[in-house]
Amino acid sequence: MPYHRGSELAHVYADARSNGYGYVASNVTHPDIAAGLVRGARAVDSDLVAQIKRDTAEYFGDGDVAAGLEVLTTQLRAIADDEGVGVFCNVDHVAADDDELLTAAIESGNPSSVMVDASDRSFEENVERTAAVVDRIDDQGADLLVEAELGTIAGTESGETTTEAFYTDPEEAVEFVERTGCDLLAVSIGTEHGVSKGRDLDLRVDLAAEIDEALRANGHEVPLVVHGSSGLTADQVSALMETGVCKLNTNTRYQYEYARTACDFYHDHVDAIRPPEAVEDDRETFFSGAEWSPNKAEFNPQVVGEEIRSRIADVYGELAAVSGSAGESRYV
Repeated sequence: MPYHRGSELAHVYADARSNGYGYVASNVTHPDIAAGLVRGARAVDSDLVAQIKRDTAEYFGDGDVAAGLEVLTTQLRAIADDEGVGVFCNVDHVAADDDELLTAAIESGNPSSVMVDASDRSFEENVERTAAVVDRIDDQGADLLVEAELGTIAGTESGETTTEAFYTDPEEAVEFVERTGCDLLAVSIGTEHGVSKGRDLDLRVDLAAEIDEALRANGHEVPLVVHGSSGLTADQVSALMETGVCKLNTNTRYQYEYARTACDFYHDHVDAIRPPEAVEDDRETFFSGAEWSPNKAEFNPQVVGEEIRSRIADVYGELAAVSGSAGESRYV
């Protein structure tokens, strides 16, 4: 399972775009999620695009975003086998003025791509800031793809809530790609960041198709990206795969599966962890004065961690089957 960078990722997206399937780009918020994603990708022969945002980089690096980025990419490289599916890492939702994270992404030689996000700015400022990042990467010769976003997606992302969505205009999309030189374009078509249900969304699959057609008509083979895909139905995902969308971002689903799996496990094993009512809750001396003691075979973090990894692997396999990337690895 080799780890690859931008030039190889471009081929992966081109294959997906040409053959009508896509990748569920999966945000990592904990090392067990990363391990589970790799396991799931290997099981279904799907290449893997893992993603990290600033908040997770800070968490992994205990406040140091460069260290956190190093932690995740090192983990991905270390657990990649010599043979098997390809593994990639995208730095997700980097604010255009976040020089700390941009510098770490560009100069570390670790990520495969970076998503520069100036979608909250005016069209002209979005163009200016995105183009500046593209130029900076080109000038430094970094093997790094650039994803940009045009339009505004509603919902909650990294603690910030946006209540109103602004759909991407096809003509503006063409101008944006031409003026910035971005490699991928995230579009706003009605999905939402955070917890949502596909049946409650005003999903504009037709708009994604219009944007793709406009780009192709002007000679731009630029893969489209849809953020906020947690909760989309299988039919909605399949429909998007026919429109030039080849990357669907999912974050909330994995966070929920992590929490739900841990919650269910500890609920089922509470008697091995919490003392019964008749026993004093003496954590300082580790219950030395009581006949009861906690069961390490069940409270060891690795035990619930293995449950989480297995669940994340299963979920990734299901999502890869829906998006069509299962069985499509370039490297198997």
